[in-house]
Amino acid sequence: MESLGNKLKAARELRGVGHDQVSRETNIAGRYIEAMETEDFSVFPGEPYLLGFLRNYGEYLGLDTEELLSLYRSLKIQEQPVPVEQLLRSPPNYPKIILSILIPLLVLGAAGGVYSLLKNRPRKEVTVTSARSVEEYVMSAGSLERRFYRGDSILIPLGTDQYKLELSNLGEAVTITTPGGSVILDLSQEANVDLNNDGIAELRIIATDFAKNEAASGALLRFEMDSALPVSETLPVAEAAAGTSGVKVIFPSAPNAEPLPSAYPFTIQASFQGYCMFRWDVERNRQNRKEQYFQRGEEINIQAQNGVRIWVSNAQAVKLQVIRSEQTVSLELGGAGEVVVADIYWVRDERNRYRLVLARLETENS
Repeated sequence: MESLGNKLKAARELRGVGHDQVSRETNIAGRYIEAMETEDFSVFPGEPYLLGFLRNYGEYLGLDTEELLSLYRSLKIQEQPVPVEQLLRSPPNYPKIILSILIPLLVLGAAGGVYSLLKNRPRKEVTVTSARSVEEYVMSAGSLERRFYRGDSILIPLGTDQYKLELSNLGEAVTITTPGGSVILDLSQEANVDLNNDGIAELRIIATDFAKNEAASGALLRFEMDSALPVSETLPVAEAAAGTSGVKVIFPSAPNAEPLPSAYPFTIQASFQGYCMFRWDVERNRQNRKEQYFQRGEEINIQAQNGVRIWVSNAQAVKLQVIRSEQTVSLELGGAGEVVVADIYWVRDERNRYRLVLARLETENS
């Protein structure tokens, strides 16, 4: 049977990718990827980390994750030595007839002793332990790390307001309910959260430790206020139309071309090259903002009229195409690990002619 490490290595080589590329696309450190392929499990800080990384790596390679976990457990059992006293233990020398007499007598004596003990012991009141009550924490400093259980919540102060986040589910992944929707995290993954719906991520959440499908064990979560994010305002339409730095004209796509006579509806096609939290918000209906955690190979189409705001946790993990009528323009949002918030919208000049532009509101390298 093929070993666990060889199976992982062969699948990676078949895809033609190296450790560095795998690390970028899965957010798993290169030393852990190499350790899984060499079956050197001593480098992991704990078995929950190993099992989580093994699942993520297996899904990335397109392998059966349950088979990988079975291979790991078999390998672990083989590495456990048999106690020496069991190997040296010799069979008893008692004659079989003596054992056949002693065993029934011992069983009867033990049964009588247990009955007598139960009959004569004083009765005690049974104490019923109440179920654990949910906790609500308050982040008083710039960060907080502790173990949360299902139903536990945390209040995040921002300005004069407080925003409540709750651990709503703990299964294959950690689900946290935030003011802007649900955030789903796997082991060692992180997400940035816009608390007050201003297009700027103020809070980072990291799933430091948890065991899949073991809700009773809780999840060790870290919350960090991200004060390093620069705030920038959307440029005025007049400046955008004039081609001010920071705003990119998408249509018309040819340089120095005349603006368009009308603003067509347009489509944004997002193709995901890796793991990424993606949020979109059609300008006509800010109350129905949507967000989802996407994986490699997934796609989404967004229909827009006047404009749309997008938020992406890892700019390199998503490729955008803007489609208008029969024209298509590809967009690059940023680099690996870069958090980007951008508006794509129509601007109109004094002659009532239109340009579709991309305006970045915020960039942060994580």
